[in-house]
Amino acid sequence: MPLISVTRLRIRSPWYLPGFFFYTLRSIRQARVAAGNSTVKLLPDAHRTFWTCTSWTDLNAMRAYVSAGPHRQSMKRLAHWCDEASVVHWEQDSLELPSWQEAHRRMQQDGRPSKVNHPSAAHLAYRIAQPQSVVTSAKAK
Repeated sequence: MPLISVTRLRIRSPWYLPGFFFYTLRSIRQARVAAGNSTVKLLPDAHRTFWTCTSWTDLNAMRAYVSAGPHRQSMKRLAHWCDEASVVHWEQDSLELPSWQEAHRRMQQDGRPSKVNHPSAAHLAYRIAQPQSVVTSAKAK
């Protein structure tokens, strides 16, 4: 059954952005050619926050991606770079990616925090801010 994976990362200092961007670009390339990947999308958000959303044919395909190559290398750094990090996965009938509003709802409802070395108060309380670019575009309608 198809699997959707959503991550939310907040980089704690502008100092870490160059390294984060380097690994993000490599990880996106890795995902796009990974066996079992259907779609990848990225949402750069306010306050150095970044959302990713990917669809996979199954859990094993997603796990193979996570444990290899640039993604694996970046995971070693994220606990130091981020002050907020969370992830949520769910199965659904199609490979179609959800809206960012749905990704946020699922993150709040079923997500879990990832380990970070310097957690913010929001991370400790598991408060997930709604993506600002989504709020802005919704108000513009």
